[in-house]
Amino acid sequence: MSESTAVTPERLLGRAREVLRIEAEAVAHLAERVDGSFVEACRLVLACTGRVVVSGIGKSGHVARKVAATLASTGTPAFFVHPAEASHGDLGMVTRDDVFVALSNSGSTAELLTIVPVVKRQGARLIAITGDPGSPLARLADVHLHAAVDREACPLNLAPTASTTATLALGDALAVALLDARGFGPMDFALSHPGGALGRRLLTRVVDVMRSGETLPRMPAGARLVDAILEITRKRMGMTAIVADDGRLAGIFTDGDLRRLIEQGRDLRGLCIDEVMTRAPATIDAQALAAEAVRIMEERRISQLLVVDAERRLAGALHIHDLLTAKVV
Repeated sequence: MSESTAVTPERLLGRAREVLRIEAEAVAHLAERVDGSFVEACRLVLACTGRVVVSGIGKSGHVARKVAATLASTGTPAFFVHPAEASHGDLGMVTRDDVFVALSNSGSTAELLTIVPVVKRQGARLIAITGDPGSPLARLADVHLHAAVDREACPLNLAPTASTTATLALGDALAVALLDARGFGPMDFALSHPGGALGRRLLTRVVDVMRSGETLPRMPAGARLVDAILEITRKRMGMTAIVADDGRLAGIFTDGDLRRLIEQGRDLRGLCIDEVMTRAPATIDAQALAAEAVRIMEERRISQLLVVDAERRLAGALHIHDLLTAKVV
């Protein structure tokens, strides 16, 4: 290894900016090159009744894994197969109903060229993404996607940098175009990402996080205000629901209502809850999405929300802290 030149902030920043510029230009030029072959590749995948199998080796293998993962999470069933392992048994994962996507910048990767004839013989369709349309892999493909770059971002023009960025971007373009063609929406995305923030927001329902039973603050209509205050203190939700004799919701009384009564100088001891409660408060159904509860709270600037059934019988209650704990907010 040769002796390195002086490392200065200016040199480091200059190199970083040059790499980013080269890679940005590579992707921009790729956008100009997308043509009917890309459309045909999308049609092959949309017509596929099996799975999309993505393969590559070395740096292209790392990109292939990411492309497969992006396809799978956006509505196109896909998985990665290592070409070396494929030639030793894993090729049994590929069927005639599949589409095989081979990634190779040179288009001459020996491991891929060993298995591609077998893939073709099985009847699977082949999409090749290479930097050389005249390469052996490109010639064998049913559809070839051209991902060539003018040069690598590496100052030696050797390490795969701009070429892998371009291939990854083309894989993302394919995944997103297919997502759009399938009408894949936020709920579909949430179903494949149940552990993520979007999954929690779109899949969590009010019934999953609401308080009910003994933890639910409630008072009968006609109760004394002082007893309602004690219920608020015991249940620690900053409010209590008021329920009529038939079980239907009659109103709500919050700690904010209490503060306003104190500011008015009212005599709390002689008041009935019916006189000071808020009638027809905001409510939500137990099967509604928790994200909808967040929207109602934000719009009405409230911290608590009562949950009722179709006949307005009290079923539970939500506090904004419950939604924060569930990471819905």
